Amino acid sequence: MKVAIGCDEVAIALKEALKLELQSLGHEAVDFGVFDDGPCLYADIAVQVARAVQSGAQDRGVLLCGTGIGMSIAANKVEGIRAALCHDTYSAERAVKSNNAQIMTMGARVIGPEVAKAILRAFLGSVFVDGPSTPKVARIMHYEHEFGRH
Repeated sequence: MKVAIGCDEVAIALKEALKLELQSLGHEAVDFGVFDDGPCLYADIAVQVARAVQSGAQDRGVLLCGTGIGMSIAANKVEGIRAALCHDTYSAERAVKSNNAQIMTMGARVIGPEVAKAILRAFLGSVFVDGPSTPKVARIMHYEHEFGRH
């Protein structure tokens, strides 16, 4: 699986740990930055990762900042993207299985590296299956279209 990964300056160390985890699991990590601890506008990174996933160039995405909240909000501005803030393995699994999320976000200031690795494994190991959640995801996409995000 090709996984786009990006972060702000607060989450560089966590990003590097997750890149190693991705590689150890046999996935390709495509790093969208940032690469130094200078201040950045994290929304730019979020949109780059989201567009890479939207286009199909990357299969999934991982975004990291202090809390994961800002990255999630920014990534969800890209049409067709469902980015979910994940704090544990269950939320990561349900993000995919119930909401067909293609991007997960996490906070480097609230989740340690070992827990983050477990959350990442749960996210990547989950698959959306057409079933009871399909109409719910379709309704989300309906409202995305209705409110002009197309």
